[in-house]
Amino acid sequence: MDRNFWRSGHTPTLFCSFIYFDLSFMVWYLLGPMQVQIAQSLGLSTQARGLMVATPILAGAILRVFMGLLADRVGTKRAGLLGQFVVIAALIAAWQFGVHSFAQVLLLGVFLGVAGASFAVALPLASRWYPPQHQGTAMGIAGAGNSGTVLAALFAPMLAVALGWQNVFGIACIPLLLVLVIFARFAKDAPGVFKQKRLADYARMLADRDAWWFMFFYALTFGGFSGFASALPGYFHDQFAFDPKTAGWATAACVFAGSVMRPLGGVLADRVGGTKSLLGVFAASALLIGVAGFHIGGPIGALVLFILAMLCLGAGNGAVFQLVPQRFGNEISIMTGLIGMAGGMGGFALAASLGAIKQATGDYTLGLWLFALLAALGWVSLRSVKERWRNNWSVAMARV
Repeated sequence: MDRNFWRSGHTPTLFCSFIYFDLSFMVWYLLGPMQVQIAQSLGLSTQARGLMVATPILAGAILRVFMGLLADRVGTKRAGLLGQFVVIAALIAAWQFGVHSFAQVLLLGVFLGVAGASFAVALPLASRWYPPQHQGTAMGIAGAGNSGTVLAALFAPMLAVALGWQNVFGIACIPLLLVLVIFARFAKDAPGVFKQKRLADYARMLADRDAWWFMFFYALTFGGFSGFASALPGYFHDQFAFDPKTAGWATAACVFAGSVMRPLGGVLADRVGGTKSLLGVFAASALLIGVAGFHIGGPIGALVLFILAMLCLGAGNGAVFQLVPQRFGNEISIMTGLIGMAGGMGGFALAASLGAIKQATGDYTLGLWLFALLAALGWVSLRSVKERWRNNWSVAMARV
């Protein structure tokens, strides 16, 4: 990596942004890997289980906008500290008093959504320290914290089996408290005055039809990634009788693939063009998830298909944000909030619908085919707007 990059910004803040984002994503995703144990303990149906794991995704999506507004007014570091306090308090309450009903676990999911809103803190906290030519790298390093989902998938089911799933909430507070101390000590807000966003600014951007296209595309890519990350432990358990620990490991492999591929997807989009990359993502995702719906090849076949699909969706996440600055260069902060919110809503819809369809039909096939159909619709939609973008965008079209 260019030495000028490390000299141009504030490395301690960049590191703090990464670990804050990483542990926040771990907690945001915590209910997904333990869904089998929680559902058995609380007597939840498959549909209720799907809604349970989808609730933190929806809460995080909505709270991203409000966390961004808060960060503009009190500072990104203070907003991050406040969010961490809320999440830690919720986990301690769940650990000490227990979670005894469906309503209580949904309420916990809402509070865990605060961790999902860390997106609105970690990325601007890091990127504002760096000049324009290095902001992409800074956001890539900070954004790699979405790999925290791998930590939850690997360790949460194992700890739940050994110590009980309610105790995992208390155990999760240990690394969170450590990160809280590091974040408070070493993270710093960048100097300078930044334009504050208002709700009216978000409403104004929604009048632009291209904003809706980007929101739809990210609802497919990040929504697919986050929705499958939450739903796959239940899928592997229900479809192939995996025990919770094995289902967690299988899911971790899928999530790791998507997490690693996100920054690489941005690099790929820079080289071949964002729309070309995204067209490939939608075509491959539709094919892979569609084939997965036939349950060909048993558990090994399903695992391979989902790893490949998550690789594609991760690349799609990077491709979308390679395109966004080209269309909304002056409104990138507001569009990041809107697109991130849409991605979370897509994840909520996917995770919740998979559970509902499984309960209604006894199988995941229709749910998987529905997502494959939407991915195909994404391909058709992008093809339809590509030429208009090519003609209207005032950018170097080699990158589109």
